[in-house]
Amino acid sequence: MLLHHQIAVDRIIDIDPFALPADFLFPSVTAENLKTAAAILPAGHVDFATGDILLAIQSHLIRFAGKTILVDTCVGEHKSRPLRAEWNQRSGTRYLSNLAAAGCRPEQIDFVMCTHLHADHVGWNTRLESGRWGPTFPRARYLMSQRELDQRAHESRQSAAANHGSFQDSVAPLLDADVVDVKKPGDEINDGTMIVDLAGHSPGQIGLKIAATARSPVLFCGDAIHSPLQVLFPDLFSKFCSDPALAIETRRRLLEHLVGESVEIIPGHLRGRAMRISEKGGHFYPHIDT
Repeated sequence: MLLHHQIAVDRIIDIDPFALPADFLFPSVTAENLKTAAAILPAGHVDFATGDILLAIQSHLIRFAGKTILVDTCVGEHKSRPLRAEWNQRSGTRYLSNLAAAGCRPEQIDFVMCTHLHADHVGWNTRLESGRWGPTFPRARYLMSQRELDQRAHESRQSAAANHGSFQDSVAPLLDADVVDVKKPGDEINDGTMIVDLAGHSPGQIGLKIAATARSPVLFCGDAIHSPLQVLFPDLFSKFCSDPALAIETRRRLLEHLVGESVEIIPGHLRGRAMRISEKGGHFYPHIDT
């Protein structure tokens, strides 16, 4: 990798906060976990009064090496999501306005990287135009892993309602439009970037590591870490993990890498700009840049 580029990263908010009960999102969480976290975590990540985990549903807009990359695309509009009322048939949201406020129009996006294909990461891949789903970002190549595509296509064939029906309205139209590029770990998007394997939360989850001057390398990790609570307690897997054991293994390996190489990490749902990880006495600690 060549290290001669600057990086700019903006959060493009779709829903914030997005609150889920801790014992729903993390089935194995304990009261002791939350008590320990209350003394360590800054405000805004767990509502200790209600027991809710506080997340953001957002994209990350990256400008680097002459290219504009959008990582994940949130929930979207006009999508049928009857099992989650706050996602169902949304309209009039501020997502595209938030993108414009960051100085970017949809046609300026070069790449849309889907870390994985859950419904809250692909919704703005497409928008409804004249009754049909088409790419929201008309010049972009959409980057996905083959394992993830294969899994979601298989699920969709088994049940149209799988993953909230998001394959049909947010992925299949991109395949039909021939705007999808398959990427695998080790591939580069452009100079100074690398796709990394983060399988576990989903079968083909990938992340994006970027080397840049004026700051540490940055790793966009999707849902390998949902919440800083999982830094304190890496064995907390989410209800939505396809392979909980692999998700835990991936997260522990990731945390060790972040400490060893002083890499900044940007989880997909982090309510903050970035996070660094330290280690003391065999325990990991999050340091969040708000």
